[in-house]
Amino acid sequence: MTRHVFYRLTVIVGLAVALACSTQRAFAQTDAAPPLPKTDVVVWHVPAFDALPDDENGRLARYGRSIIEATYAHIGPDVANPAARYAGNNLACANCHLRAGLKKFGLPLIGASADYPAYSARSGTVSSLFDRVNQCLKRSMNGQPMREEDRPMQAILAYLDVLSTNIPADATITGAGAGAMPELDRAADPSRGAIVYARNCADCHRRDGLGVRRNAVLPEMGYAVPPLWGPDSFNDGAGTARLITLANFVHDNMPNGTSWIAPTLNPDDAWDVAAFVLSQPRPQLAGIERDFPDLLLKPVDAPYPPYADRFPVEQHRFGPFAPIRADIARLKETRGEIPNPNIR
Repeated sequence: MTRHVFYRLTVIVGLAVALACSTQRAFAQTDAAPPLPKTDVVVWHVPAFDALPDDENGRLARYGRSIIEATYAHIGPDVANPAARYAGNNLACANCHLRAGLKKFGLPLIGASADYPAYSARSGTVSSLFDRVNQCLKRSMNGQPMREEDRPMQAILAYLDVLSTNIPADATITGAGAGAMPELDRAADPSRGAIVYARNCADCHRRDGLGVRRNAVLPEMGYAVPPLWGPDSFNDGAGTARLITLANFVHDNMPNGTSWIAPTLNPDDAWDVAAFVLSQPRPQLAGIERDFPDLLLKPVDAPYPPYADRFPVEQHRFGPFAPIRADIARLKETRGEIPNPNIR
C-alpha cells in the first residue's frame, strides 16, 4: 500500500506512560537472521487532516475520515443509493475505534496501514489492509465487502495511510488495542454484569441495549449512542464479540469519556458487564464455523466452535481462560497444528 506522506502541520495526539500494548504482526521470515528490535512509538504525530493539500489524496483522506465517523450516512443500509449499502447496520466505525481511531486503548487505527500485509490466523492467509477493512464490514458492520476500486474503500485506505504517515513499518505503538487487564480466575458472571449495566450503562445505551437513534424515522442518521446488542449491532463474528476484547475496551473507555489512565469501573465489574452484553442476542454470521483453519491459533475467547481443546463453549465465552491456554500450549507441543474439520 503506497504511503501518502504529509510533512507539515502535525498534531500531537497523545502521550503514553509505561504501560504498552503492542500491535502484533506476523510475517514469515525469509532467512535465519534475527529480527531487528522494533521501535516503540510513544508519541503519535498525526498530520492535521484539515490542513492536507486540496488535491485528490487530501480530499480522499478527508472523505475517509467522514466515513469512519459517520459510516451509516455514507455506506449504511438505509442510504439513498442501494449500490452504496455495504454496511448492514447503522453503526459507525468510530463507535469502536474511538475518536475516529485516535484514542489510546480505544482500538486505535494509528499504525494500521504500517501493520499490513500481515498473516491472519482467522483466514490462514496473508491479508492486506483492504482485506482487513472488509472483515470489519462483514463482522462489526454486519455487512458485505467492497471492491478495492470502490471510492469509499479507497477513501478509508487513504485515511488509514495518513494516520500511519509517521509510524515506521518496524514500529509498535503505545496504546494499541483495548488494553490488557489481569484476567479473572473465575468465569465472568452475566447476572452480576446485569447489575453493573443497570448502574453504569443503561442511562446511555438504554435498558434494552438498543441505543439512542438521532432520528427515530431516519435510520440513516445513525445513533447518538450505539446499540450493544439487537439486530442493528455487531454480529457474533466481530472482534468485540469476544470477552477479552470487550471487557478491556469497557474498562479503559466506559462510561463514555473515561480514560484508561483513570478507569471508572474496577476490573471485576468490567469483566462481568462485558459478559452480560455478550450474553444478549445479536446477528449471527454465516460460515463462522470455518474461521481459523488451524484451531490451535483460535483465540481462547472465541465464542463459537469448533475448538482444538476439550473445554465447553460456555468456558470459551466467559472463562476462566488460563486452563484453556494451558491445554492449547500442550496441544501445540504434541500436535503442532489441528486442522479445522469444517474446511474441506
